[in-house]
Amino acid sequence: MAWEFRNDRPIYAQILEQIEQKIVTGEYETGSRIPSVRELAAEASVNPNTMQRAMTELESRGLIITNRTSGRCVTDNVEILNQIRKSRAKEYTTEYLEKMTELKYKKEEIIDIIKEGDSK
Repeated sequence: MAWEFRNDRPIYAQILEQIEQKIVTGEYETGSRIPSVRELAAEASVNPNTMQRAMTELESRGLIITNRTSGRCVTDNVEILNQIRKSRAKEYTTEYLEKMTELKYKKEEIIDIIKEGDSK
């Protein structure tokens, strides 16, 4: 996993988003084991405490489950995954519409642009 961090937000929040993205897109499959905190921290070149904070948040959101014998695994609760996926889609759509509005596009023009993209 290529880790990319920006300076505008806390690292743990960016880690959280990146792992969440990998989970909802299926890169980390449901029921599969997640690498350990230390492995992920080394891979991302961050402090293990930072990685732990992100993992704790993922667990509180229900995306990962801790099993004492086999470590952390991705949830197999498809409903949770679909909710997060839909939430992400709404965020992206809102961002897109805000940017298009800044460019002074009207609703009909935005729809036309989207339709043009579908036909390619």
